[in-house]
Amino acid sequence: MPSSNDWGVSMARNRMAGEKNGSFNGATVGYEAQLWQMADALRGSMDAAEYKHVCLGLLFLKYISDAFEEQHAKLVAERAQGADPEDPDEYRALNIFWVPAEARWAHLKAQAKQPTVGRLVDDAMAGIERDNPALKGVLPKDYARPALDKERLGQLIDLVSNIRVGDEVSRAKDVLGRVYEYFLSQFASAEGKKGGEFYTPRCVVKLLVEMIEPYRGRVYDPCCGSSGMFVQSVEFIRAHAGGNGNPSAALRTGSGKAKADISIYGQESNYTTWRLAKMNLAIRGIDGQIAHGDTFHNDRHPDLKADFILANPPFNISDWGGERLREDRRWQYGIPPAGNANFAWVQHIAYHLAPAGVAGFVLANGSMSSGQSGEGEIRKNLVEANLVDCMVALPGQLFYSTQIPACLWFLARDRKNGKFRDRRGEVLFIDARKLGRMVDRTHRELTDEEIARIASTYHAWRGEQGAGDYTDVPGFCKSAPLEEVRKHGHVLTPGRYVGAEAQEEDGEPFGEKMKRLATTLREQQAEAAKLDAAISVNLKELGYGG
Repeated sequence: MPSSNDWGVSMARNRMAGEKNGSFNGATVGYEAQLWQMADALRGSMDAAEYKHVCLGLLFLKYISDAFEEQHAKLVAERAQGADPEDPDEYRALNIFWVPAEARWAHLKAQAKQPTVGRLVDDAMAGIERDNPALKGVLPKDYARPALDKERLGQLIDLVSNIRVGDEVSRAKDVLGRVYEYFLSQFASAEGKKGGEFYTPRCVVKLLVEMIEPYRGRVYDPCCGSSGMFVQSVEFIRAHAGGNGNPSAALRTGSGKAKADISIYGQESNYTTWRLAKMNLAIRGIDGQIAHGDTFHNDRHPDLKADFILANPPFNISDWGGERLREDRRWQYGIPPAGNANFAWVQHIAYHLAPAGVAGFVLANGSMSSGQSGEGEIRKNLVEANLVDCMVALPGQLFYSTQIPACLWFLARDRKNGKFRDRRGEVLFIDARKLGRMVDRTHRELTDEEIARIASTYHAWRGEQGAGDYTDVPGFCKSAPLEEVRKHGHVLTPGRYVGAEAQEEDGEPFGEKMKRLATTLREQQAEAAKLDAAISVNLKELGYGG
């Protein structure tokens, strides 16, 4: 196994090469992939689900330590002017986490080769939680456990020591945010089905966000995983703030980063995933009210009416305890079956929409057509209530956790609110099943161009200013009147509505084409007869002739 020093030299060489040609921005896939390969080599036989917290916890610790040390150095230099580098308020005033002495990275790095390094990391995590209430109960604190190889832990600390993630330059480039997300995606892939519990592929999140455009207001995710929806929402606002990726002055914070004019609310039932969510927001300086608990049985935001809802609920959950919620006030369009939570999620989302709210969420394809256990009736009631705005059929193999085909639902509480055109009595259907490119043997992703095509189609259809005129495209999109949806029994599968893709004319006259095809058919029939005769001869020679 190569030493961490070898890796450090490799990382430094990679960084210098990038800086020399101006290409290094901390977000190149090569850099992220190289870092992942190194970290994964240290995993050994440890389960990916376990190693995830070891690795991401250390990255988080390095991030807040980098930011702290940079400010600490400035305060040391300003001592003559009365600055106190050991005053926690000097850091909190700048939204920098205070790092107590026992948690500072230099201290951990110096002890990385010691057998007690696990306990030192645990003490560092505990000290940071103690002095920063926002992180209470969030950080992993089980590095001292006997099952964790301390030599590998020390090597991982050495590896992480070689990257800058929390200084001002790295924060501006969101180095850790990109590395963190890349690691989340790789862990999701390694964990397979379980990985989908905490990670929604970036292209799916980006499509949802680009479609509903959460510029300002309350953004809610009732099953937020590792907070990818919120991160992408903030990135969207920052990218669009100045029209060209340059945030306007009104959106800037003191650090020069764009500040999103949104309030974030989320809930996650899995405790370890909830911790990932809190860390994922913290490393980007995003404030959010992320609650831990079962969304159906312990709704932690019961009175919230959100302007935007983004979600990727678990598909087809059968053990959600629906039999104990038969009279729940959220079921305004029908009681969801106890054996499948899909339409419990749909109605929970609809219930939490503000009067002019918009929602975009992922569901299994079955939700578009299922008629069992009252699901068809619930879907019909949602359509007839003019809630369903748009349906998108997705290509397969987008998700790490399931091969079940998926779709996107878009609900709008008020489809005549004046912001866009009056869409009542219509539903937009988009069939994107043929889009996407394979990124490896088993996974597909939507390209930025394809995301833009789908989103701009929706924006044009709903009458967004500057989005251009909408037209139906056979095989891709169709604006269907409610009467047509009724004829299809309120089944919402886009393939039923968009029709077949238009075939390009080849310019060959019909008569000539039929003559050519008939000639080809006769030639193939003659060849087939020869092959049949040859086979008969061979069978006779073998003694099997008739």
